[in-house]
Amino acid sequence: MAIYDIRVDLKRGVSDAEGRNVAKALRLLGFDVSDVRVSKAYRIEFTSEDPDADVEVMCQRLLANPVIQDYSIERID
Repeated sequence: MAIYDIRVDLKRGVSDAEGRNVAKALRLLGFDVSDVRVSKAYRIEFTSEDPDADVEVMCQRLLANPVIQDYSIERID
């Protein structure tokens, strides 16, 4: 079994509305923050024969929007 961690982030220059809202809420709570960027993290366990190819296709087809997002893949097992 292969296990992968996948992180999906907005590309630089893409507006992060959720991050702005979190930063605003943190400031209202008294925290001194300048910026917040929100990311998604996935941990996926594979039983397939070729998980390296599968995980790349998953990212390209479903987990990330290549127009506005970047992703990174790390095999952890």
